Amino acid sequence: MHPKSLIIIPTYNEKENVEQMIDAVLDLKLDFCLLFIDDNSPDGTAQLIECAMQKNPERVFLEKRSGKLGLGTAYVHGFKWAIEKKYDYIFEMDCDFSHNPSDLTRLYDQLQKGFDLVIGSRYCRGGKVKNWPMKRILMSYFASVYVRIILFISIRDTTAGFKGYRLNVLEKINLDAVTFKGYAFQICMKYAVIKHGFKTKEIPITFVDRVLGDSKMSTGIFKEAFLGVWKMRHMKL
Repeated sequence: MHPKSLIIIPTYNEKENVEQMIDAVLDLKLDFCLLFIDDNSPDGTAQLIECAMQKNPERVFLEKRSGKLGLGTAYVHGFKWAIEKKYDYIFEMDCDFSHNPSDLTRLYDQLQKGFDLVIGSRYCRGGKVKNWPMKRILMSYFASVYVRIILFISIRDTTAGFKGYRLNVLEKINLDAVTFKGYAFQICMKYAVIKHGFKTKEIPITFVDRVLGDSKMSTGIFKEAFLGVWKMRHMKL
């Protein structure tokens, strides 16, 4: 019997992608379950998910929130849901196909081998980025270098959002302390995993910039990450 595995995907205005994402995940050989955290998308994203739930009531789930509350709080909401339901492996990924659903099986395989956190990495050997302008690639790469220096960690893709955790890792972390909303949340979770002494592994992925829908990027997200790494050093994670 396979470990129970849950993929958490926050959504806001993803109607162009969400049905294709559900189909892509459900077509994989492993029986991944899907939990969408929708922040009251005005474009009807939640309604599309609800239709998929009727067809796959044991594998597709939806938690609706009242407004746009941020990526980090969506994941924490999902993590607590997963802990309550006792999923063995919990994954996080984007809905815009920047993360290839077929790579989920590679993350899963590394968790099976005993790693506690597995990261789909753009910047380890073999990792790539497609369709990004050079300016954004450089900004992202050097942001990871900055984080590694400040936090003294060896992870190369510190802002990566394609990850798989073992249940006991999320149970150990003080999730209520992780209040960041954007990239800083991704950094903080990796830092917490390392601080607790868990084993991490980066595997190379090809990250492809979204084709459909709008990016959620903002200067506030970058600012939160830039300043947040200094706060993390003193947080009780």
